[in-house]
Amino acid sequence: MDSFQQRKKDVLKKLDKSSKGSWDERILGLCEKINSFNNYYTTSSCSGRILILKDDVKKGPGLYKFVSHDLVKFDEFWEFILKKKSKLNLKFKQEPFILHIACKDLESAKILLEKSLRVGIKRSGIISLGKNIIVELNSTKKLEFPLIKDGTLLVRRDFLKIVLDEANDNFKKEWFKIKELEGFL
Repeated sequence: MDSFQQRKKDVLKKLDKSSKGSWDERILGLCEKINSFNNYYTTSSCSGRILILKDDVKKGPGLYKFVSHDLVKFDEFWEFILKKKSKLNLKFKQEPFILHIACKDLESAKILLEKSLRVGIKRSGIISLGKNIIVELNSTKKLEFPLIKDGTLLVRRDFLKIVLDEANDNFKKEWFKIKELEGFL
């Protein structure tokens, strides 16, 4: 077994270390398909998420106050926000899907990048050329803004409804791209 195949075997047998603690169902099929090829294996993935988090530069425990990897219903979201009006500074984020893939060689990375661009995944590139060649596939649909400052809600309810509708629409577009790439590989 060559060193790439050994690294692939070692990475794929490790337990999930993400804050979620499990695979996102919406990206699982794509990850499994990529991992079925000899020249690739996934190192991390997220199908996208909506967050409310402390507006803090430090990562660590207690950073995330709300996390969803699925569509969010406004009424439940609004109730959550009303309960979180504390002295914390919080921000809203909707992040696109992201996928890191180790490639056996540059030719494999090039092929993967060309296929991802064909389905409209515009923010893709090689992020490491060290021991592993790592390709990052990342979509462009994202939103971010301050939500609560010193206990004061900075946006109106109707604005947040519009933003949440847009975030949910972004998710649907992202999930379509994930399925499209899975079918294209």
